[in-house]
Amino acid sequence: MTPLEAFELLDLRVGRVVRAEPNTEARKPAYKLWIDFGPLGQKASSAQLTALYTPEELVGRLVIAAVNLGSRKIAGFTSEVLVLGLPDAEGRVVLLEPEREVPLGGRVY
Repeated sequence: MTPLEAFELLDLRVGRVVRAEPNTEARKPAYKLWIDFGPLGQKASSAQLTALYTPEELVGRLVIAAVNLGSRKIAGFTSEVLVLGLPDAEGRVVLLEPEREVPLGGRVY
């Protein structure tokens, strides 16, 4: 498999956070997120974003997520997508997000 073929296997999409709340059962501080991916529907994610974001700041925000990695149970919560981020200088997660409005469900290429 070539690197390009490997990249094409990963399905990265843009979605909008419609709901966020603390995942109080998680071992590491995290939020439960519900994300609207337009034609793909709404999907849930548990994301370790508590260092830089409040639930109120997350609602309405566009995020990039891997949508085809399968589901995982995290502290009793089913996480269906992996929200993407990068570490800042202190190791806190900074979200990857589009620089402007784009249609929900759009695929990263």
